[in-house]
Amino acid sequence: MRSPESPALTIRGLIKDVGPLPSLDGKMLRVVSGLSLTAERGQVTALLGANGAGKTTTIECAQGLQKRTGGTISLLGADPDTAGAELRARVGVMLQDGGLPPSARPVPLLRHIAGMYQDPWPVDDLIARLGIDAFSRTSVRRLSGGQKQRLALAAALVGRPEVLFLDEPSAGLDPQSRQLVFELIGELRDRGMGIVLTTHLMDDAQRLADYVYIIDAGRNVAEGTVAQLLRHELTEDTAGQHIRTLLFEAEPGLDLAGVLPDAVDVRETRAGSYSATGPLTPADLSAVAAWWAARGIMPASMSLAARSLEDVFLDISGRETR
Repeated sequence: MRSPESPALTIRGLIKDVGPLPSLDGKMLRVVSGLSLTAERGQVTALLGANGAGKTTTIECAQGLQKRTGGTISLLGADPDTAGAELRARVGVMLQDGGLPPSARPVPLLRHIAGMYQDPWPVDDLIARLGIDAFSRTSVRRLSGGQKQRLALAAALVGRPEVLFLDEPSAGLDPQSRQLVFELIGELRDRGMGIVLTTHLMDDAQRLADYVYIIDAGRNVAEGTVAQLLRHELTEDTAGQHIRTLLFEAEPGLDLAGVLPDAVDVRETRAGSYSATGPLTPADLSAVAAWWAARGIMPASMSLAARSLEDVFLDISGRETR
């Protein structure tokens, strides 16, 4: 459900060219081409796409870190290209590379950043929440990737922003740190913060996002809630139907032709391992069981899985390596 408040971020027809590039004979390269999105307050909005899809460039333009070539951007009601320090004080940014001074130590760095704000988040609370005390005496250059991520998140939050940008927030995190960061993101969203994150990790988007934009080659190719995207049709014949995958292990070389409807994709993924993906119904499962019974087949294993956001992404963006 969309918030009645004005959006945290609105982008319309964003264009970003880079160059000129020698590899293109001195021509410009268009990395974002007409992209539009809206990020609401009190929601997590995810930009989902492969590496190089234009996700990071989009959020850097949204923050004013890169100048856009065309289109319009409204961040908390202002144009980030022309707004001053007042807007930047209301925005938290966690970049993928951290942007942290390598010789600094975590606690003095956070206290220094906190001193730039009138009403900062208590530094001791951030240190405790994100487990920074465990590496507080270590310089940034010696921190692990996950430790740098936690410190970068603390630095982005210390000013109590109204909107938070997270570029690949779980990169390098161990499972415990990932859980900690995800819980904090959920709390911030529930307090009304608008959160915009980029990721190529489908599990992250499926778990965190209220609304998802799938980006490919600098363009929007699909959008919706996770539930809406999971109902994305594979073909016109399966529109509106829930897609499931039946997995089972049995003897190799079985021919299941005609057992399931044509809309269900049945294949032997490796010798003796089978998958059937499509709009499966209880009657289809009964037909498979009857087919097994008629041939005296007892599967070694069987499972039924819901379609994942990764499946949707690959259907929309293609499965070829780029």
